[in-house]
Amino acid sequence: MSTLKVDTILKRTGTGTITLGQSGDTLDIPSGVTIANSGTATGFGETNTPAFLTKMSSVQAIANTTDVTLQFNSTSDGFDTDSGFNTGTYTYTIPSGKGGKYFMYCGVYLHSQADNKFVALKFVTTHGLKGEVYTGSINADLGVTATAQMIQNFNAGDTIYMRIYHNFGGSRNTSSGIQNTYFGGFRIASWV
Repeated sequence: MSTLKVDTILKRTGTGTITLGQSGDTLDIPSGVTIANSGTATGFGETNTPAFLTKMSSVQAIANTTDVTLQFNSTSDGFDTDSGFNTGTYTYTIPSGKGGKYFMYCGVYLHSQADNKFVALKFVTTHGLKGEVYTGSINADLGVTATAQMIQNFNAGDTIYMRIYHNFGGSRNTSSGIQNTYFGGFRIASWV
């Protein structure tokens, strides 16, 4: 092994690309070394993918006091970077080789027509139930958008889908489209 000691590396003539190593090589940066960047860095760090965002193509009737799977049956403008969402089962599956820490979020608008009722919105995952509950005085004329968020470690092949429960006294419809009814997520850190 040889050692090259220099203070500055410049292109021989003009400006352009300087290549270190070739395909298959590993550049080893020892512990304690600081990389100081004053230029533009590309290809480093997380890109927050996989990522997906889904919606309902039509309203869904949610029965009173019944735990119901939400039927997100369409990706929003085809937004599913790694094709992990199944619009037939309403389930997102973590793609192969894409395990890590994910941020998941969901919002569901229900036409209420009832005050002081209860809505539970739940993530159903390979790792069990996760979720957030909306309670409070609901404006009977406007309805309510229940929301839930979570951060969870997932392995490749793990699954996530949404369920909802309410006690409004009768069946209530969701809204369709992406404005108030949505389910999405993205990876915030890969496994290290």
